Amino acid sequence: MALPKIDLPIFELELPSTGEKVKYRPFTVKEEKILLVAQESKDAQQEILATKQVVNNCLIDKDISNLAMFDLEYVLLILRSRSVDNTMTFNVRDPDTKESVTLELDIENIQLVKDKDHTNKIKINEEYTLFLRYPSIDQYIDISNMDATDPLVNYYIMVSCLDNVASEDEIHYFKDYKPEEVDAFMEGVTGEVVKHIQTFFETMPRLRHELKYKNKEGKEQTFVIEGMRTFFM
Repeated sequence: MALPKIDLPIFELELPSTGEKVKYRPFTVKEEKILLVAQESKDAQQEILATKQVVNNCLIDKDISNLAMFDLEYVLLILRSRSVDNTMTFNVRDPDTKESVTLELDIENIQLVKDKDHTNKIKINEEYTLFLRYPSIDQYIDISNMDATDPLVNYYIMVSCLDNVASEDEIHYFKDYKPEEVDAFMEGVTGEVVKHIQTFFETMPRLRHELKYKNKEGKEQTFVIEGMRTFFM
């Protein structure tokens, strides 16, 4: 006789980038093992891949390939809170005394920081507006595999966020065009447009929380927790 299959509860959450409601199940021992293996690897790319696999396993009827990175981080946060508990304990090294400090984090205190001036719309001229999209996790993986000293890395990151350019009468999606056509378009935009694209990246929503503590010399310190690296410390 086969062992019984455990039915898992189904919950719902809202994706920060779009407000879309998606269903999910808590992660199980299988997903915990995936995260533990990635944690032991101390490899950023393995951590990203583990996050992708866990979120893909737990979201129901949702394609995660185009999820923004901060959406993925947020979902992982919710999964951790629902599947284990709200509290995480980890050790950090004080920058002044070099002592090991144990900190406790309540996951529910981590906030998604949103810049009030953040926008995905850039006015090119009186006729056309450029619309940007958030890079997906697969694009982050591609970026992590690139040579950080290569000057074209920043260009690739910039081009990866292009969604469409539109006027009142027409709309052009960049995915429908060849790379050389996109390059030709980018060569024709002004430095001011490029500056706005850079601002789009700098002001993207992000998970962030500050933990304050006093070191052994009595000095108050602040440890900043940001993004999915929290789960792999």
